[in-house]
Amino acid sequence: MKQALSCVGLLTFAITFAQTKDTLKSKEIEAVTVIAKKPTVESKADRTVFNVANSSILAGNTTWDIVRMTPLVSIDNNDNVRAEGESVTVYINDRKSVFTGKELKEYLKTIPADNLMKIEVITSPSSRYEATGAVINIVLKKRDDEGIKGSVSLTNTQNTKNNQYGSLNLNYHRKNFTQTFTGSYGDNVFISKSSNDYTYYADKNRQLIDSETAYRNRNPSFSSTSEFELNDKNNVGLVLEYFRGDNSSDSDSYARFYDDNAFKYINYQNTLGKNLNNTLGTNLFYKYYDKEKNKILDVNLGVNYDSSEGYNDRILKTSNKENILPQEWQNIAASQRTLINSDTQNRNYYIKIDYTAPLGKGGTLEVGGKANFNNNVIPNTYQDLVKNTRLNSDFHYTDNINSLYFTYSKTFFEKLETRVGLRYEYISYKIREHIGNQGRNDSYGTFLPNLLLKYSFSPDYDLSLTYNHNLWRPWYSEFNPFEVPNNNGIFYRGNMELLPNPSDRVVLKFGLFKKYFISARYMFTDQDYWENYKQETDVDGNLKTIVFPDNFKGKVEKFYLFANTNQNLLKNKLNVNFGVGWYYIDNSDFNRRNNLSQENNYISYIGGSTNLSYTNLFNKNINLSAWLSVDNQNNGNSVANKYNYFHNFSVTKLFPGAQIETSLQFMNIFKRPSMTTTTYSQIGTFKNYNSWDWYGVSLTFVKRFGNQKVKENTKTDVEKNSGGGK
Repeated sequence: MKQALSCVGLLTFAITFAQTKDTLKSKEIEAVTVIAKKPTVESKADRTVFNVANSSILAGNTTWDIVRMTPLVSIDNNDNVRAEGESVTVYINDRKSVFTGKELKEYLKTIPADNLMKIEVITSPSSRYEATGAVINIVLKKRDDEGIKGSVSLTNTQNTKNNQYGSLNLNYHRKNFTQTFTGSYGDNVFISKSSNDYTYYADKNRQLIDSETAYRNRNPSFSSTSEFELNDKNNVGLVLEYFRGDNSSDSDSYARFYDDNAFKYINYQNTLGKNLNNTLGTNLFYKYYDKEKNKILDVNLGVNYDSSEGYNDRILKTSNKENILPQEWQNIAASQRTLINSDTQNRNYYIKIDYTAPLGKGGTLEVGGKANFNNNVIPNTYQDLVKNTRLNSDFHYTDNINSLYFTYSKTFFEKLETRVGLRYEYISYKIREHIGNQGRNDSYGTFLPNLLLKYSFSPDYDLSLTYNHNLWRPWYSEFNPFEVPNNNGIFYRGNMELLPNPSDRVVLKFGLFKKYFISARYMFTDQDYWENYKQETDVDGNLKTIVFPDNFKGKVEKFYLFANTNQNLLKNKLNVNFGVGWYYIDNSDFNRRNNLSQENNYISYIGGSTNLSYTNLFNKNINLSAWLSVDNQNNGNSVANKYNYFHNFSVTKLFPGAQIETSLQFMNIFKRPSMTTTTYSQIGTFKNYNSWDWYGVSLTFVKRFGNQKVKENTKTDVEKNSGGGK
């Protein structure tokens, strides 16, 4: 706590001193507005920007859908968002999201795509960002025209089951006050299927698992942003976000066990799950922005609270008969029935200060810091209803992360743009689990440098170089050693001994005519944590498979070449964005040091995506859009066995006079996506096949009212030109 207060105090003093010559008085100046149509995809030195405002691609989609369609972005089989195959941190309006994985997916699905301005995929973030790899910043629209305006949206989607989604957006602006409100509700059922083939080197054991799960999600949510302009330089505001997830699942799985190809027995598992999640986020901010002097002071105070109440009811039955009919299981008594109750509570408190000001001729300095406190509790009650036993678990994780950073940007000779930055982060954390009296206290400090150079040979040719040292920390729940059953018949537990993952990346990018871009990327790491597997014998003498995150030493090198172009054709009616990349991964040292199979020492594959949109077909206010993607995910000791193909087509009809639009969307109708991977471990190979409801047809109606004028979010010149900002 003393370190946090000291950091904040020093930073506040420095910023206050830097502003002593400024006053809060303002004078009116005339403004000139220049309106230009941005390309759908912009490739900058440190980021790729997906400009989707007013695009036909938004109709009938949620923010989650648009994130999936964003160039360089992919989603893995655990619903984790990745950029160029690497883990990312998601920001919304430059504010870090508290969600990850499936929770992030459900939250982004509650944000209508109609609210989107753009999505920034920041592959070489500046020191302003916290210690992660790539960053995805979702920028929402700001409306500042007088009066009330908004929209109502209703969507019906037919996947395996029928799903409904609705949203209401309201915006009120009066003189210096702006109030924005978004509310949504979704009622969805999704079906997931998986097949697993686990082969163990020792004793030639083999396990075949087939499972199917139906997920039912009811998700109301709302967000509110209140902003008041004290004058043309000073703003204050409050952001409130609430998300509620009423989720349930019903899963059936069949696991066949073999010993040297000889059948031993089969397990049938039925799992019923119920979870009620409530998340409340608050952000109180003050922003000082002097456009003439290009100075910004941004102060944020926040409290985030997340709670989850749920249970998992699991019934396990065993038979020695290999070909048993589903109805025969009804006459077999349960060998195990377990009930796990969980009541998770997570609290986050932070204060964040950022200051930007000119320094020297043509230079800009950014300094800032953040004090971040987390308190996470995961209590579990494990009951064996057959043996009438009970086990209570109580997992606690607390941490304090304090950070300071600076970034200096300067342009030389009007051609050479430079940015150098350094961030220092210090974390102290404490882990406690009273079962087995387990615990861990640790702390460490990390320097995270970054560099950006961009040289413009002419208005049509430029070359840029970026370097970043990154650090990815384990999520708090990944430390939890309490063991829980998965829906597919295996078990999962965390690992208290997890270590952070450092990595370095260098990117060289060449731009031609502001339309064609070629980039080369090199990334390496000497340590990472990935999923591992082990077999143990339960209390009844049966073998069970356990998945857990584990530390892996060894160097991994990744090479990547990417080409991208964005074209406006047919009098700007047709926009085409096309990108293709070649990936090469050297896992030889990683595999050798971890005694893994040598089959995937060297991995080579191709990935890419295309976004197409046509505006005002036949001059009848009909818009067409399409998205096609080829993806092949390889992560650490997990290797993809085939390519994934995704496609999405939509037709949107606009009625400008009535401010109504309707959209028909087709998702992966020609080929349903699935994912098949092989994970290599010291004890065997684990093949996983997964398929989801990522297909279907949806129909959307949108009714707008009021003036839909949109204001571009304000950023400094450095942020606009070289992408070095928040």
